[in-house]
Amino acid sequence: MNRKKFLKLWVVFMGVFALFLAGCSDESSGKGGDNSDATEITLGFYSSGSADEKMQELIDKFEEQHPDIKIKTQNAPYQQFFQKLDTQIAGGTAPDVWLSDGVFVQKYAERGAAKDLTDWINQDLNKDDYYGLDFNKGPNGKYWAVPQGIQIASLFYNKDMFDKAGVDYPDDSWTWEDLKEAGAKLTVDTSGKTANESGFNSNSVNQYGLTFFSITEGWMTVLKSYGGGILDESLQESVIDSPENKEAMEYIVDGMDRGIFTDPSDLQAFQSAMSPFPSETAAMRIGIYARVLAANETGVNYDVTVLPKGPEGERFSPVIANSWIINNDAADKKAKAAWEWVKYWVSQDDVQKEWAELGEAVPVKKSVAQSDMFLNSGDKPENKEAFLESFDFAGTLDVNAVWSEWVKKTGDNFNRAFLKEASVDEALERADKEVQKVLDEFYENQ
Repeated sequence: MNRKKFLKLWVVFMGVFALFLAGCSDESSGKGGDNSDATEITLGFYSSGSADEKMQELIDKFEEQHPDIKIKTQNAPYQQFFQKLDTQIAGGTAPDVWLSDGVFVQKYAERGAAKDLTDWINQDLNKDDYYGLDFNKGPNGKYWAVPQGIQIASLFYNKDMFDKAGVDYPDDSWTWEDLKEAGAKLTVDTSGKTANESGFNSNSVNQYGLTFFSITEGWMTVLKSYGGGILDESLQESVIDSPENKEAMEYIVDGMDRGIFTDPSDLQAFQSAMSPFPSETAAMRIGIYARVLAANETGVNYDVTVLPKGPEGERFSPVIANSWIINNDAADKKAKAAWEWVKYWVSQDDVQKEWAELGEAVPVKKSVAQSDMFLNSGDKPENKEAFLESFDFAGTLDVNAVWSEWVKKTGDNFNRAFLKEASVDEALERADKEVQKVLDEFYENQ
């Protein structure tokens, strides 16, 4: 065989051999492979310090289990994330799946950004296995998201302050009047007098009975347990100006006037409106689960119980189900891949346990939330069961497409009553009109 013919045969042989090697390569072997057929999805979430590292670990495990799906992440601090997300939605460039604050789920749903997940949830998830699925259900009965973690409120109390004042710890028999009565004994002015003693100075309080903050950890809980609220079942009509809300507001205003509850001006003296309890300046607080982190970091000797009952025995615990939303504009292939991520997150015990160890939220899967790993972790509070019991009377914050707008109108007017700049009647009447205007401007154009 001449040299020229030999070289031609050698080139052909090497080409065939190269194709053989390529066919034998393992394209799905973790990060070592390069699966060009994989579906890539963009996952967006707001950053929260150490949680970002755990999120990436769970993403890596997901990709190992789903070699046909690759995840590209997009994250930023809370405010920047949602500002950018609104811009991306408007421009058609939003992530394929993103983590939403629970109060914004209906906003994305009603504005057409969230995919209807009703059929997939009915097909793939046993609803009885999870907490919070219904909190993402709209008035029309459709499901728009799946919870990533649950924030539900209980009553936090400082055991050392109660012991020092000789006051029995709160329990499930307490009414709001019981709370105020105990709070008076726990409220101390700069001269050492309590709120139920003669000569107490409500303008110079050193220790408050209850710290009271905004909608989630303030007035909504009281209004709802008194039989009131902000919106009707359609979430399009204001019910603010009601006898039930008036009674609840008068209860709150009295507590602030007596110095037992913090009012908006009191909170300005603190680094954060949420800091009176962990700084041991308040004996009690209405707190969502995430507040255990700050309390544990500062070493407060505390526990939790269910929130008090209203005059008719009604309780209400506000809940925020931070949730996974799939982009309504995502291509079918990407939407299905995103749904695999959502199922992985909520259905696998190992994933739920790893996330729960961060201590940021109540696990979505009941088997994990009810396990020793969560309830008996050794960290405070001891009575974590109170958070789970609270699901029996939990509800959302009347969230809808214009939640942020009406919350501001309501809060501004309520604060006027709290600061004695307006009567309760005036605050309720004005809030009712302003909130209804916000609702009408949006829904009448739909």
